[in-house]
Amino acid sequence: MDQQVDPGLSPYRTFSREEWAVLRQDTPMPLRQEEIIRLQGLNDRLSISEVEEIYLPLSRLLSLYVGATQKLFRAMSHFLDHGNNGDGKMPYIIGVAGSVAVGKSTTARVLQALLARWPNTPKVDLVTTDGFLLPNAVLEREGLMEKKGFPESYDLPLLLRFLTDIKAGRRPVRAPLYSHFFYDVMPDQRVEVDRPDILIVEGLNVLQTGRLPRDGKEIPFVSDFFDFSVYIDADEDILQQWYVERFMRLRSTAFMDPMSYFHRYSKLTEEEAKATALSIWQRINLPNLQENILPTRQRADLILRKAGDHEIAEVSLRKL
Repeated sequence: MDQQVDPGLSPYRTFSREEWAVLRQDTPMPLRQEEIIRLQGLNDRLSISEVEEIYLPLSRLLSLYVGATQKLFRAMSHFLDHGNNGDGKMPYIIGVAGSVAVGKSTTARVLQALLARWPNTPKVDLVTTDGFLLPNAVLEREGLMEKKGFPESYDLPLLLRFLTDIKAGRRPVRAPLYSHFFYDVMPDQRVEVDRPDILIVEGLNVLQTGRLPRDGKEIPFVSDFFDFSVYIDADEDILQQWYVERFMRLRSTAFMDPMSYFHRYSKLTEEEAKATALSIWQRINLPNLQENILPTRQRADLILRKAGDHEIAEVSLRKL
């Protein structure tokens, strides 16, 4: 029997959409309609009201968090007598997690656009953990192609080294580039990150931990490098619907290109394509969600819960 938790013991304070929107206060709206259209994902929906009521309050909160962290870092540098080393700047790292098709990329891009408008964080970079997937050749050799997106399909040491270098202020730091068109990591292509004020790291399993060693040996997790984390949440049946809808849109757009890894799907009938999308979801994405992604939700500092219309209906913020 599932253990019932007293709601009063929850580490989160939950806000309705209306309650959260009030926290925007006088934060100005810096994005125009055409910018909002560019920021939304293929099968996602992003309105001006969504930005105003959800993301502007969040950007205000994050600006406060970043300012406090910058102040603490300067005080710690002074305490350690490092105040005269470099510019005293350490990137603030935000993790964005959630299922396939939930809209992580849209959230990450909107946060990047808004946070870059704040005076204390003019440089905001964004990377996805897709670039840290093992190349298809390795996944095929190891029998992991059906586990692509699962924790074991990533080059975790490479990702941890990347985040270590970012936090250490090394410059520039390069991340591998992933192509959704070719469905593979692009050899010899990199994304350069050069000492941002904020780095947003978006990915399925960025809040994932592992089994702790019995001897207490230090084992770093990706989330250890995060200063703040966001989990995008939605019910499983809604996520399945969004995934199938996105697949069908890609079938008539990107998949039509003969060079696309998924070109073969463009030749399916509509019924065959829907059946294929449903099979992929149930065989790969749903197990990954249930086994690896959803269990990390309670590790996030903020949970954005979406309704079936793609709009965020509820916000849960971890209490200080």
